[in-house]
Amino acid sequence: MDLRGRSHSLPGELLTLFVCGDVMTGRGIDQVLPHPSEPTLYEPYVRDARSYITMAEETNGPIQRPVAFSSIWGDALSELERVAPAARIINLETSVTRSDTYWEGKGINYRMHPENTPCLAAAGIDVCVLANNHVLDFGTAGLLETLTTLEQAGLKIAGAGKNLSEARAPAVLPLGGDRRLLVLAFGTESSGIPASWAATGDSPGVDRLADLSKATALEIEDRVRRVKRTGDVVVASIHWGSNWGYDVPEEHVRFARALIEGGIDLVHGHSSHHVRPIEVYRNKLILYGCGDFLNDYEGIAGHVSFRGDLALMYFPVVNPRTGELASLRMTPMQIRGFSLHRVGRSAALWLRDTLHRISRGFGAQVDLDEGGDLVLRWR
Repeated sequence: MDLRGRSHSLPGELLTLFVCGDVMTGRGIDQVLPHPSEPTLYEPYVRDARSYITMAEETNGPIQRPVAFSSIWGDALSELERVAPAARIINLETSVTRSDTYWEGKGINYRMHPENTPCLAAAGIDVCVLANNHVLDFGTAGLLETLTTLEQAGLKIAGAGKNLSEARAPAVLPLGGDRRLLVLAFGTESSGIPASWAATGDSPGVDRLADLSKATALEIEDRVRRVKRTGDVVVASIHWGSNWGYDVPEEHVRFARALIEGGIDLVHGHSSHHVRPIEVYRNKLILYGCGDFLNDYEGIAGHVSFRGDLALMYFPVVNPRTGELASLRMTPMQIRGFSLHRVGRSAALWLRDTLHRISRGFGAQVDLDEGGDLVLRWR
């Protein structure tokens, strides 16, 4: 199912977006798609990507192979069709390449075969954020092939490029009339992005921030000022922070708020394997960590108390005239059998209670509605 044939919101209407956490379609997921890569891995303990299929099957039952491109999205497809967001933004946390030249010493290297790229079109994805710690897992050649493959598939890219200028350029998505969605993307050392992955004036890489200082926020503010027009909505997508834990570093809070003050309308944070707090600052949304959305981690032991198997579809509704948040609805999902499934009430309640507990210090609370979705309230 290709969901690209949808109508964007009309001028003057509220704008509904879809954002989520990390989408990792490499390794085990790549192996169950119609065109698997050569399965050799360079990890300390796992040497064959098909081992992740075995672990998932031992945990949640058999996975028929090959699966359809659309199958990995599972119940998320009907939710996307129902909500019909004007734009769909993901952090694509894998290289898309045939390259066998892996980044040595990194430990974990993700890749998806380019011929499996239709899995992204199957969910109508508009923008792939690439400023993360896996897009160069198969070196510069892998990054360049990733860029070419995604561009040929009609996908917008943010956060990586053939040079620094391209990596810093926003993804621009027309929304009807004179309105546009602009997505800027950058990553930080704290999410595991090596310093050598930073794009330069004449070499490929990602937009890796040197720090989260006021000066860096002001530099991004200047970028926003140069490209933002009246009616534009600007998203800052940031790969930052550790994999586990609910605490938000104070420098993340200061930086996210400085971005809002500098013209960003929505901060889309990711890197953690589970949800992190939500804040509405100056009536604009900050998602400090969206958690994983799709991966091949089933059967991997450890950190079970964080429920990394649970995922959220975030549907913020924004006023394009002001960039202010009108509402936020979140649909709970569970990763099972390399596919997304609607959760039962107990898992939805766990997510509600967790998000409510970790977000109330930011002035936000989370309710569960009768349909099983989470709804954000703020003061």
